[in-house]
Amino acid sequence: MPSLQLLVLFGSQTGTAQDVSERLGREARRRHLCCRVQALDSYPVVNLINEPLVIFVCATTGQGDPPDNMKNFWRFIFRKNLPSTSLCRMDFAVLGLGDSSYAKYNFVAKKLHRRLLQLGGSALLPVCLGDDQHELGLPSKFTLHFLQEAPGTCSEEQRAASPVSQGPPTELQPFLAPVVSNQRVTGPSHFQDVRLIDFDITGSGISFAAGDVVLIQPSNSAAHVQQFCQVLGLDPDRCFTLQPREAGVPCPPGLPQPCSVQHLVTQYLDIASVPRRSFFELLACLSAHELEREKLLEFSSAQGQEELHEYCSRPRRTVLEVLCDFPHTAGAIPPDYLLDLIPAIRPRAFSIASSLLAHPSRLQILVAVVQYQTRLREPRRGLCSSWLASLDPGRGAVRVPLWVRPGGLAFPETPDTPVIMVGPGTGVAPFRAAIQERVAQGRTGNVLFFGCRWRDQDFYWEAEWQELERKGCLTLVTAFSREQERKVYVQHRLRELGPLVWELLDRRATPSTCRPTSRKP
Repeated sequence: MPSLQLLVLFGSQTGTAQDVSERLGREARRRHLCCRVQALDSYPVVNLINEPLVIFVCATTGQGDPPDNMKNFWRFIFRKNLPSTSLCRMDFAVLGLGDSSYAKYNFVAKKLHRRLLQLGGSALLPVCLGDDQHELGLPSKFTLHFLQEAPGTCSEEQRAASPVSQGPPTELQPFLAPVVSNQRVTGPSHFQDVRLIDFDITGSGISFAAGDVVLIQPSNSAAHVQQFCQVLGLDPDRCFTLQPREAGVPCPPGLPQPCSVQHLVTQYLDIASVPRRSFFELLACLSAHELEREKLLEFSSAQGQEELHEYCSRPRRTVLEVLCDFPHTAGAIPPDYLLDLIPAIRPRAFSIASSLLAHPSRLQILVAVVQYQTRLREPRRGLCSSWLASLDPGRGAVRVPLWVRPGGLAFPETPDTPVIMVGPGTGVAPFRAAIQERVAQGRTGNVLFFGCRWRDQDFYWEAEWQELERKGCLTLVTAFSREQERKVYVQHRLRELGPLVWELLDRRATPSTCRPTSRKP
């Protein structure tokens, strides 16, 4: 594919817009975009009709006047005889650099943005306005207006009372599914904690087939939320309303209005993620502590990337841990910048491990709890898997936000087509759903190659598979890699049973060929 072409055009009076433009160019090239950076008057404006992607960086001078090096461009672009489709091929963004103490604050950027739209250009985002009066130059995307009302009147109560969607659940309106059971299915001495979690989806409108996936929106742990609030000096019980600084910018759909700090940190801010370089750049801007700011600037510089990798990426240090390492900076972060600084928690996808034909109104998943050690003292833990493992329906009602989407596995619709399934470890989950579905539909010819370490430690659904074998609905081939001196994996079993596999792939087999013969070591 041809490289994406980006053009950055600037109108600069004192050099600030040019400096910003050149920095944009460097960032673009770092991301492997072909990028040109030019002053507006040095660019042949008639060529603009052929540019696919342009960023305009414009200062405002005097009483709303354009800078000297874009005045020719300014006169041309406002010609009345220009067709309204002149720039219909162009995607653009406008960044204005101004001073809010002047009456015509960022007048040039605002007027240029409107004119580009009139000429058929497509705006990638609303006009961005930098303010020299602001302590950071660029203000936060949102403002948090804290309320004086008593705590406990927002967040969870509002979410529980929100209207029920008429259609199937989505990311914007997930279904709060009750957890029916949360069972560890690996032996007590096994190195990994694997859970079979059962959700009740009665009344949800959720429908799924074998191969589909469920997306789950996790939450941060209570201990991490408490630590975060302490480091930043936040009261978790305080409520606020969120307001965008610019018109046309929507508030995050996952946050209720009003919202509590507790809800924001627990269910929205991904404080357990590994921060990117941009996190350190913004944190440096927010820091008033000389030593901490110096280190943050070093981490965000091009020369400091190797050290940043050793400090953060390699050991998988989290946002929360970084903030704890820079306590003076963390304690002075304005709440308005929390949503700019910390990304939102993203949903996690899991293969559905059950069929509605076998378990009506239920949805099951098989979850391996992620935990590993780096050079940091505290083990690294997966946010979603650890959160799910901590849920105990025996101590009271527990609900999990979830929704379903089609997966990438497709199974044959013809009833006489045999299916070979290879599912080592937790990868067997979608095949359990397929086998349950096919058995309920009266389809045989189900061949499952399953591998794990130990028969008595991580042989998921052993009794279920054996019962299906007994009924003649399944051919099961197992590989227990650690139960003999030479490790045996599913690929070895596939090779050993090559004639059977080829017969099935060659479509010469009939369902009766897949007789319930268990081939085990």
